[in-house]
Parts: sequence; C-alpha cells; structure tokens
Amino acid sequence: MNIEIDDTIAALATPSGKGALALIRISGYDAVAIADSVWKGASLKDWRSHSAHLGNIIDESGNIIDQAVATLFKGPNSFTGEDVVEFSLHGSPWIIREVTNLLIRKGARGAEPGEFSRRAYLNGKMDLASAEGVADLIASSSRAAHKLAMQQTRGAFSKEFNELRDRLIELASLLELELDFSEEDVEFADRSRLIEIATLLLLKIDRLTASYATGRAIKEGVPVVIAGMPNVGKSTLLNTLLQEDKAIVSDIPGTTRDIIEDTCEIDGVLFRFIDTAGLRESSDKIENIGIERARKRLNQASIILWLLDPLSPIGDQIKEMNASLAGVEASRKIIPVITKISAPGMTEASIASIQNLLSGVILSSEFSIDNKNIVKISAAEGIGLDNLRSILKKASTNDYDPEKEILLTNARHYGDLLRAGESLRRALDQMQSGASADFIAMDIREATAALSSLTGTITTPDLLNSIFSHFCIGK
Repeated sequence: MNIEIDDTIAALATPSGKGALALIRISGYDAVAIADSVWKGASLKDWRSHSAHLGNIIDESGNIIDQAVATLFKGPNSFTGEDVVEFSLHGSPWIIREVTNLLIRKGARGAEPGEFSRRAYLNGKMDLASAEGVADLIASSSRAAHKLAMQQTRGAFSKEFNELRDRLIELASLLELELDFSEEDVEFADRSRLIEIATLLLLKIDRLTASYATGRAIKEGVPVVIAGMPNVGKSTLLNTLLQEDKAIVSDIPGTTRDIIEDTCEIDGVLFRFIDTAGLRESSDKIENIGIERARKRLNQASIILWLLDPLSPIGDQIKEMNASLAGVEASRKIIPVITKISAPGMTEASIASIQNLLSGVILSSEFSIDNKNIVKISAAEGIGLDNLRSILKKASTNDYDPEKEILLTNARHYGDLLRAGESLRRALDQMQSGASADFIAMDIREATAALSSLTGTITTPDLLNSIFSHFCIGK
C-alpha cells in the first residue's frame, strides 16, 4: 500500500504518570533528523537500524533534560514502515512533558490516538484486522484473551477471512463469465457445484458469527451468575472462589439484597462472578428489588450456577429453579450445584437421591438436567471446587476449541460477517430457485465487499477514523 505521509509524529507510548521509565516514540520522514537535533551523543544518522545507544537529550540552550537510550528503526523495517526513533527516558512527568514539547518545537506533531498503528496499516505493515488485534492485545486481561488477541495480531483472523473472500471471488468470476456470454446461452458454472461451495462457505460464516458470544465473553470476562434460593451458600461460594470476604455470609435469609460482582482467573480464563439475592417470594420491598435484579442478571450471564441446599426441601428449590429459568435463553449454560455436601447427616445415598430428583428436570425446551450436569461441593470445606473450576473452564468455551478455531471478539467483524452471511444466504436461495446469474452475482459481490471490509481491502476514511480513534495515543 505504502502511502506517502509527509509529516512526523511523536507521542508518549507508555502510560502517563510517574514511573521508573517512559518511552517516547517518533515516526515519519524527519524522525531521524528531529531526534538527532535534540541528541547529544553519536549521530543517529550513522547508526545501524535496530540499534540502541546511550546519550543525553538537550534543549535549545544545551541544557541536559535527561540521560536516555535511543533506539533506531529504519523504514520500511519498522512498526510503522517509516523511520522510527524511540527515546527511553526516566519516567518523571516533567521530563516527559519537556521532551515532548521539545520535539514539537523541532518540527514533530503530536500524534493522534492510534496514529502509529494507522500508519502501519496504510504502509502495508499489517491489515486492518491485525491492527485491531494490537488494541485487543494491549487491553487483554487474561491468558485466554491474550491468546485470542495474539491470533488476530499475527494474521490468523485475516487468513481465515481472506480464504472465505477468495472462494467468493471464485464464485463471482464464474457467474460473471456467464453474464459476459449470456447471449450465447453458455453456462460456465455447474449450479450443483456452486450450491455446494456456497453452502460450505455459509456454514463457515455462520460458525464464525456464532462464536462471537463466546469470544466476547472470554475477551471481557465470562459472566457467571450464582443463583438459588436464600441460604443455599451463594455468598460462601463467591468468597471461596475469589479468596476474599467479598459478600456477607449469614444464616438470616435475604442477607444479600444487591448484586455483588468481582473477577478472578481460572486456568487462564477471566470469569466475572455475580452473587445475587436469594430467589423466593418475599413481602420485603427492598429484598424484592434485589430479587428482581437477580432475575434480570440470569439472561445476562453466559453461565448460571444454580445452587441447591440438600438440607432444605429440595422440591421447593426445584420448583423455584424451573420458574426462574423458564425465561432464560437456551444458549445459557446452566450448571446445577449441590452445596453443603460435608454437612452433618449428609450421606452419599442422600446426595444420590437428590441427583435422581434433579435428573430429567426440564428447564426449557433446549435444556434438561442429567447426572453429568450436576456438581457437588462444600464451599466452606473446599470440597469439589477443583471439579467446579474445571467444568466452568469447559463451559466457557461453549464447545469451541480456541486452540484450533477462530473466535470472533470484535463487534465490527461480527457485523461484517453477518452482512456477508445474509448476502450469501440470498445468493444460495437464488441458486436453488434457478434465478439468472445477474441476480446471484449481485449478492455474491455484496458478500465479498463485506469480507473485504474486515481486513481493510475496502475501507472508507470514516471507518478508519472510527477504528483508530479508540486506540491509545502512543499506539
């Protein structure tokens, strides 16, 4: 692509505030000259690319602002594809401010949010999906989110999207040939073969779009609602999972009246655990507000841990479970959890009888309980928690294998793939109904354009402004 950009930008590339070190990045046609004008030491013009040197940064009067390390990256072998100089300074806010202002006086311009990554994209150093992966990489807060961002940054997403686009272009080219020779009644594309290819492409697109909920949950933290009737052990479980006294634990029913939420990482995946008010009929106005909030959270969760107390009437708890989960979307993972299994009087036989009562309970047309779904724990004693964590990790992937499959995490990618799928679905319907090639080709072109937008093959200035404006300034 290699776009000519005639100005030079500079910005702090590390978080603002006091710190041991700070890094100021300069990129552009005059990056070396501007950096050299404030540098006291060996001239940057004589350095090899990708080399670092110790020296001083001086102002116009020759006063030393700071001792620093300067690193040179000569274009096109740099992040932006331009000449880049990075100053590693002491992290004093005054030093950062003085050096930044000095570079601007010497001819650099303060960089806009995401402008370094934007230049990398414009200069062909990465495509748009990979550039967005950089932002996700910076924001990643768990090992799983980091892995997804690295996949995107390294081009795994782009490879998948481009393969889909290439197959669509192949379809379109065959249809365009038919249009060119339409007067001669020549059919270049076997309709059954076109239908087969389009069907396979649509299955792959649908699989990708369906992965968005899982990918977004892993990226932002998988929301897990801990629900059940009062005093079943919800707050105890929350405190044990978080390893801190986050929620008040009491024998008094209705103690938890509001939503209590916090995060922890389990085997690389970030989970957002949400403790809710005990679900029951209550005459307490304040408690009912908490109960209503708890019911709303059920449909906002990816996973619902429904806790059942074996020391309380199990029939009432199953009735409440059925009533509360009746309106929950079938895509939610519901995990029944029998608590307090180490309580006095509890035996394997009594726990097994509760499991048998739960087995076959229909929560919705899409979900029923069997013994494989049921978890047994004693949160106070730490019994069964490793098994619960393992089941949570498995449920968080929603049957996707992040090691082998692409998971969507970006709302823009999701929207573009939805548009591609809708267009391809129309094209497939047209093929199956025997429509002429010109109608089919129109839908194929629309699907191809949607996929081209994903990696930036087709873009608009407004799209680029929208994407890169959400980056931090130094990136």
